[in-house]
Amino acid sequence: MNKFSSIYLSSFLFLISIFSFFNIIYSNYFGIFFNIENYIYTLIISIIIGGGLLFFNRKKTTKITIYEKIFTVLLGYFLFPLIISLPYYFSIQNISLLNSYFEAISGFTSTGFTIFDNIKQLDESLILWRSTSQWIGGIYFLFSILLLIDIFDKNLKQSFTEYLSFNYNEIFKQSFKIIIIYCFLTLLIFILFKIINLRTFDAFNLSLSIISSGGFLPVNSIDYLFVSDLSKIFLSFTMILSFFSLFLTYNLIFFNKKKLNFLSEDFNLLIYFLILISFSFVFLNSSNSFPTILVAISSSISNIGVSFSNTPNNLIFIFFIMVIIGGSFFSTSSGIRVIKILSLIKFSVNNLLSHTKPNQIYSNKVTLINENTDKSDINKYFFSIVIFIISLTTLTLLLTLSDIQFENSFKLSILTIMNTVNSTMFQLSDFDFNSLSFLTKIYLIVFMIIGRVELLTILILFKKFLFKN
Repeated sequence: MNKFSSIYLSSFLFLISIFSFFNIIYSNYFGIFFNIENYIYTLIISIIIGGGLLFFNRKKTTKITIYEKIFTVLLGYFLFPLIISLPYYFSIQNISLLNSYFEAISGFTSTGFTIFDNIKQLDESLILWRSTSQWIGGIYFLFSILLLIDIFDKNLKQSFTEYLSFNYNEIFKQSFKIIIIYCFLTLLIFILFKIINLRTFDAFNLSLSIISSGGFLPVNSIDYLFVSDLSKIFLSFTMILSFFSLFLTYNLIFFNKKKLNFLSEDFNLLIYFLILISFSFVFLNSSNSFPTILVAISSSISNIGVSFSNTPNNLIFIFFIMVIIGGSFFSTSSGIRVIKILSLIKFSVNNLLSHTKPNQIYSNKVTLINENTDKSDINKYFFSIVIFIISLTTLTLLLTLSDIQFENSFKLSILTIMNTVNSTMFQLSDFDFNSLSFLTKIYLIVFMIIGRVELLTILILFKKFLFKN
């Protein structure tokens, strides 16, 4: 393993050990002594593995290839949840290692599927552990995008940096920026929840989950936490923070007209969001439950997926479309991404118009982007949709063969690949993951990871066979 990969993986192992230490302090402070030793095991194991990676890979760093980067990212998605699963396995009676790993994968990929029927039966240290696993997974996802930045097109890179080719110094600079902004937004969400008088424990757990686009809740339902319309509006705003680019706040504070491209994708996202809100307010507000619908919209486009029990069931198709489209290129949300869909639409319309008016020249520019989208990038965008369709079809077939009703298999496949929790607005809130067979859980585990890294890995793995340039 390359030395850079060892440093990369060991950094997150040490981060897991830090959160293990926090849980030890929390358990000791509130007298939850029977779980302390489980976090001690996690702390020791993560430090040993992280230290071992650094010790046995002390050779001089050579240039790391894109395939080594992909292997590093994938290894992290399989390794870290294995360590995160230890507190579940040792704290809960009669829980299998697979169930513990399933819960850990679901948290680390910010999906939110859970094997627990009643969250209140878990002690608070485990609830906190579930939320922190999502927070770590969210920042790991952002770092993974940064690590694989060279596979993305020029326009996407310009959405957050003026450097089109990253060296180690630039990676370190952007990594430090990610940590600061990610922590700042987490704190901001926590403060907003405290303003509406949410319990400190619930506010803290929700802030960790929402910034990572995760679906784990500290309670069984958010209906009891957000009762007033004002609190629902606050909740919607916090979920929107993980819909826009992580660098939006930074770019607004340090705004420069020369760096207008940094805001281009977020501008398109804002237009998309305002259109959704306007359409919903005019046409979908028949029952005067707009704050509830607003939460569902915000939750869908940010791929969080949580919703209230009284969310209208007739809007399920619209919510699924929003989930598939997703949010920003550099956010913790999943989805195909708005900017890619806009580029594909623009390119398709231009090609149709070129046949009707061949003497005209049409531009492939997307709003506020000063450069045309290359055809090779359009091919990547199109191929990402093809990969999504193939993944969706494959998982749906596998789940159907596992004796799950086809409709539920199809809906669950979309949520799995898009890393979105199965809430009431998708009519899957009562789905029992604990009773699934061994193979079915393996299918979901694999596709939760594929959903998180699909555009980062599968595209590039097939690129040399499909794209010569």
